[in-house]
Amino acid sequence: MRQAMLAVAVVMLCAAVGVSAAVKKYGKDLAMKEVTKISAIYANPDGFNGKKVQVRGTIVEVCEMKGCWIALASDKEFQQMRFKVDDGVIVFPLDAKGLTATVEGVVTVTLESVADQLEHGKMMAEEMKKPFDPKTVTGPKTTIMIKGEAAEIQ
Repeated sequence: MRQAMLAVAVVMLCAAVGVSAAVKKYGKDLAMKEVTKISAIYANPDGFNGKKVQVRGTIVEVCEMKGCWIALASDKEFQQMRFKVDDGVIVFPLDAKGLTATVEGVVTVTLESVADQLEHGKMMAEEMKKPFDPKTVTGPKTTIMIKGEAAEIQ
């Protein structure tokens, strides 16, 4: 009896591990073979602007309002890259935070004015339910993100 219960427990554990490791696909299928490091994009944003890339990282944030973006941790400390999709086209679940994502899309590099940063900061503060300090905006800022096409999360 004891061996039978142990066998059932092992089977259930294996099934749980198998389910948690399942890959969930969003949008198109991944097509690229080469993974670009997020740090490489930060090191040469103009060289990647307008180019399609595949990156991989741990999901550190998820849009809480519409699930329309995820932020991936870089291979370098204090860097992260936002992967943004059109609202409603792909919806990322909030429980994806902490999982690993492989994503593809086109890198966009923009120079945000002070006014744009203030507007965006207020919007993000509402979305993330966190305070926003306008004093953190000190001048124009280069923003790098990926316009999303495909993602796999596991």
